[in-house]
Amino acid sequence: MQDIVLTILTAAALGTLAHTLRVPPLVGFLIAGFLLGGVGLEPFAGLPQLAEIGVVLLLFTIGLKFDLRSLLRPETYGTATIHLVLLTLIGMGTVGLLAAVALGSLEGGWREAAVLGFALSFSSTVLCVKVLEDRSDDGSFYGQTAIAILVTQDIIAVAFLTASASEPPSPWALLLVLLIPASWPLRRVLNHLGHGELLVLFGVVMALGPGYFAFSALGVKGDLGALVMGLLFSTHPRAIELSKALFSVRELFLVGFFVMIGMTATPTWVDLLLAVGLCVVLLPITFVGFVVLGRMFGLRNRTTIRTSLVLSNFSEFSIIVTAVGAAGGLVSQRWLTIVAVAVPLSMVVSSLVNTRSLNLTDALSNRLPEQDVSRLRLADRPIDTSDADVVVLGMGRVGRAAYTRLAEAGGLKPLGVDNDHLVVLRLKSEGYNVVEGDATDHEFWRRIVAGGFVRTVLLAMPIHDSNMFALAQLRAAGFDGRISAVAQHQDHLEHLSREGVGAVVNIYGGAGAALADATLELPLDDE
Repeated sequence: MQDIVLTILTAAALGTLAHTLRVPPLVGFLIAGFLLGGVGLEPFAGLPQLAEIGVVLLLFTIGLKFDLRSLLRPETYGTATIHLVLLTLIGMGTVGLLAAVALGSLEGGWREAAVLGFALSFSSTVLCVKVLEDRSDDGSFYGQTAIAILVTQDIIAVAFLTASASEPPSPWALLLVLLIPASWPLRRVLNHLGHGELLVLFGVVMALGPGYFAFSALGVKGDLGALVMGLLFSTHPRAIELSKALFSVRELFLVGFFVMIGMTATPTWVDLLLAVGLCVVLLPITFVGFVVLGRMFGLRNRTTIRTSLVLSNFSEFSIIVTAVGAAGGLVSQRWLTIVAVAVPLSMVVSSLVNTRSLNLTDALSNRLPEQDVSRLRLADRPIDTSDADVVVLGMGRVGRAAYTRLAEAGGLKPLGVDNDHLVVLRLKSEGYNVVEGDATDHEFWRRIVAGGFVRTVLLAMPIHDSNMFALAQLRAAGFDGRISAVAQHQDHLEHLSREGVGAVVNIYGGAGAALADATLELPLDDE
């Protein structure tokens, strides 16, 4: 019990200190692991399992919010595969050079260098998603691109681990495809759950049961199973609510993961210097590689820089792949220790760098050559509003009704914006002038401001915080035109009015007034 209390207190103290210093708390958790490991404290019984549950829940929630179509974009699979190959080759040379300088030679020759280069080519899924979620950027275009690259890397890593395993996956693993029809009744169960502890328990059971343990029992990486289960529920109307319900539980377990990463090994000074050398050489190359490939595949400078900053670190898979190599006699135990130190060091560096990502993005994007807009991906081009009189943010039922009214009765040319790809496709087929974009994404506002702006904006999104975020971005861009908004509650209406929105309509109040007017127009039998 004493070890448990000491571990928790150290993690809490250093996490709080990190937060006070305006750096991500996970930096404090990693340093806590370093300190605890440095004084010889071993992970308490059950900590590895708690850390694993945190990773499983993280991957499950990634699946809940992930758009599977992003895996099919060339900037995803092209960047992931080309970058992995190039960094593996560069990593081989780096490992060989550092070994020659510090150790005299590399015991395993080019095979050892190849395994280590491959291991260091992966970016950390856990760290990247944490950084994106802390900034509320996991749903942005660059965030989804980064996550798609990570998922592609994870699939490659899982394939390597499966091929390297002493026993291949069970032939029964093919039956895992039955999880697709099996998810249909489970989705119905989710429909009837409340908003409390049953919802949280349902998410944990789905991630651990048909997710982690079903895949593990059949010889497939359990983490992949958790991700797959999340994807199967991603189109459910309550997917985002389920993800939010699991947030606190997942975050608590992930503290154990980051502490465990810091406690994995006790290096010598030479090992520490080699780990620092790997970070100093490979992390900048990782960043530059992602930037170059992003531009090559048609991403804006800002998008590719922000994506690259998030991905410039070593992965927890780096340790796993190296451990597999060590078990097979391809990698020496010493290099396992070095990689186990390099991974958390890279996470600390990446976390600190990403606290200044906006400033770095502004500075670096101005130094890169201008891009031909016609060669950019459609989803990353500036949004042209020159042919519109009014922008309607949110094309749900209220937004569509307002769009139609503005066009037919007001004689205006509206431009609709919605973040649902399928909704945008359907509305375009029906003749609406609509573009895909997320008004809660900082990068969306960079795109829409870059394309010019209109004089009237209607905030028709169903979530009050989303409308307030959009309002703040309009103010930051210096917009001084007309703004109107909808609200579902009286306090939201008053909030928007206090913030200077010219016209605010209560959805329910407006519907009630319209219903009353329609009722009064009905003729009576004695008339």
